Amino acid sequence: MKFAITSKGDAKSNTLMQRMRTYLQDFQLEYDEDQPDIVISVGGDGTLLYAFHRYKNRLDKTAFVGVHTGHLGFYADWTPDEIEKLVIALAKTPFQIVEYPLLETIVRYQHGGRETRFLALNESTVKSVEGTLVMDVEIRGQHFETFRGDGLCIATPSGSTAYNKALGGAIVHPSIDAIQITELASINNRVFRTVGSPLLLPAHHTCMFRPVNAVNFQITIDHLTLLQEDVKSIQCRVADEKIRFARFRPFPFWKRVHDSFIAN
Repeated sequence: MKFAITSKGDAKSNTLMQRMRTYLQDFQLEYDEDQPDIVISVGGDGTLLYAFHRYKNRLDKTAFVGVHTGHLGFYADWTPDEIEKLVIALAKTPFQIVEYPLLETIVRYQHGGRETRFLALNESTVKSVEGTLVMDVEIRGQHFETFRGDGLCIATPSGSTAYNKALGGAIVHPSIDAIQITELASINNRVFRTVGSPLLLPAHHTCMFRPVNAVNFQITIDHLTLLQEDVKSIQCRVADEKIRFARFRPFPFWKRVHDSFIAN
């Protein structure tokens, strides 16, 4: 089996990365950064997001596993004092594959002919570079509302505990193939109205955002921030691809939610 390791970059994470690489090579596993079967993320959820984007073109061939060197992560379920157990599990134990949904965002531009496709593990957001964001929102080809406010967040189930939760969105179990649209400070008065509640869209529903004003947009894809000019539309749906996690033991989602937000 081929493996690669990504590190947060701090001294603790780098030391663990080197130890794990040595241990795994002692078990005759091959280190291969280009075509790994397993990618081990050492750091936190941000480190795993980086690893996901680095290997997003190999999602059907590569599985991920996370070691957290800080606070408990939603994607990193092993602790530094368990790396010997993880190494033995990687080298000796068949692992279970658990798949999580991803978000596909397609940006189309004025004058036709070109589009850009992005995959997000957590979320994508849309904001106006200047002033209020004004977008026509379509669901399944039908006009739903005209949004006015600071922006829109479109989150995956596993990303529902991140920015989406801070915006008042629902926490969604990652076994559900869906995306969630949550508003950022929408304008609601006697003249302008939005639904004002998060929307949960199933896998067979597509949403489209069409600019009302000719402005530039700031779009985020997880930790990446992109300036988009001459935008005609932004399309979001559940992606055909999924991220694959290697599981060697139970890692219950609701226990992670409890431990992250409720437990002392």
